[in-house]
Amino acid sequence: MSAWLKDETTLQAGAVPHHGVDIFALLQDQSGPQAAQVTAAGAAWLAGAAPYPRSTLAHWEERPEAPGVLPCGSAFDVVNVPALFGRQMLEQLWAEGPGSGPVATHRGRMLLFAAPGTAQRLPSLLAWEEWGTSGSAGAGDSGKQRGTVPPLLCHGTGDAVTVPPLTCASSEGGPRWVVAPDTRSPWLPGPEVLLWACVRVSRSSSSPGAAHSIFPRTDQGANVYDVTRRR
Repeated sequence: MSAWLKDETTLQAGAVPHHGVDIFALLQDQSGPQAAQVTAAGAAWLAGAAPYPRSTLAHWEERPEAPGVLPCGSAFDVVNVPALFGRQMLEQLWAEGPGSGPVATHRGRMLLFAAPGTAQRLPSLLAWEEWGTSGSAGAGDSGKQRGTVPPLLCHGTGDAVTVPPLTCASSEGGPRWVVAPDTRSPWLPGPEVLLWACVRVSRSSSSPGAAHSIFPRTDQGANVYDVTRRR
């Protein structure tokens, strides 16, 4: 994980005194599994996606335990997939690929933060690769059995997504971070990387052997990601 970057300039410039908490100090003082914890630098990156970053940070200071809503298309796009398929994509990305950017869960789905432009390109790449929702291989397929790719919701310019609270998990069923933002410039997968992960999951799900899962059983609270591999 990145070292702490206690940069409060965005917050202080032109800020109006209020009775909220110091969100940067609060984030820095947190303890627990680091992969699912937003850092001060990560909070600054998230706020930078909003039209008015200072106002967004001020709102988070007033309500650090509340989810937020951020627009897509400038700092990031979001690929929204069913939870199980998303877990399998993360297994591929972290076990055999370049890793992932920030990831959250919300309402039974997984939100993968991706490079801007991904929402526009990924659906066409999936269609071109014939990995759409029908998913079956034709008779002339050359040996590798194809599985299925569930419907993906791609959020880009003009869309907005709910992001988890900065300081703790939401109430049961609410949004939470799986891989939290921890730097002002996180690496974000592009459409080709996510296409690769979709294809790998589809093929592995239709093959007899199952890959080893990097996720713990549900009764374990271990940190499940080797975040040192993040770019």
